[in-house]
Amino acid sequence: MIARSLRIAAALLALAAAPAAAQSGGAAIAVPTLRASVTVADDIVRVGDLIDNAGAAGSIAIYRAPDLGTTGTLPVAQVLSTLRARQVIGVDTRDLKEITVTRLARTIDTKEIEQQVTRALENRHGLGRAGNIAVTFDRDPGDIRLEATNSGAMQPVAVRYEPRSTRFDVTFEITNEAGSAPTKLRFTGTAIETIEAAVLTRNVERGDVLKASDVSVERRPKADVGNDAAVRDATVGMQVRRALRAGQALRVADLAKPDLVTRDQSVTLIYRADGLYLTIRGKAMDGGAEGDVVSVMNLQSKRVVSGVVTGRAEVSIAVANPRPAPTSDATEPNSAPVKLSSVAPNAE
Repeated sequence: MIARSLRIAAALLALAAAPAAAQSGGAAIAVPTLRASVTVADDIVRVGDLIDNAGAAGSIAIYRAPDLGTTGTLPVAQVLSTLRARQVIGVDTRDLKEITVTRLARTIDTKEIEQQVTRALENRHGLGRAGNIAVTFDRDPGDIRLEATNSGAMQPVAVRYEPRSTRFDVTFEITNEAGSAPTKLRFTGTAIETIEAAVLTRNVERGDVLKASDVSVERRPKADVGNDAAVRDATVGMQVRRALRAGQALRVADLAKPDLVTRDQSVTLIYRADGLYLTIRGKAMDGGAEGDVVSVMNLQSKRVVSGVVTGRAEVSIAVANPRPAPTSDATEPNSAPVKLSSVAPNAE
């Protein structure tokens, strides 16, 4: 210990003698100077971290570093006292009052952890794409801070998932630059596959036609919605087949094209043909949506005809055009062919 102190003192005496040597030899010797702020990578603060041109004293450990990823302050008076206790003197303070010390760290936030877990579970045991998997951790992982040397990617080394209970258990390894054993991180919880579902914003009754304001988009568990979840854009303008509650996810089976014609409704019968467009009043015998075939009674003839719903209270009937009668050939099959001759014109 005494020998070490003598070596440090000798180094600092050499620094103190630097001005005289500079004046005599013309060479400039740097003076030990405090830094206003420093950054450290490990858990120890050394003299060389706090002082520029510390020389042989630079490797002396004097403080414990702040927690990973945090910043602390050191009063300059306290720093000088600590340095003097280790025979470090003649330091230029530059009139500083305190020194800030920041400890480097690698921070893995909750969002990144969730993304890594969903990627590890992707397409396993019936789960779909990572973007459709929602996870709930048994304990909130929060933001995890590691030593800055842990620069490797999060590699899943053990992945377990139980479809019935939806529980997962995933372990990652992160390699470090120091060459020591990888850091292991383990996460447990539940994971379910979700899909975008069209969800009602109000209660609706059977036969109601949906407006854009009646439907929103939410992510729901796929197991709750099923494989026939309706897409929002396809629900607007559709008619509901049964009464539904607000917050209920819509299925394709819940919807139908809106009825443009209802039973016993007065409708317009339209007869269409080439060059013909005739309208007449009729009474619908069935209800139907656009494109449906319904029966309509012609109120003039009292005959029931079938037509296609083409609009609200409108049924169209396509009238077939009569086929023209076949024309007979100029020659009968059994008749002798007629020989035609060409007569040249008279010369003038």
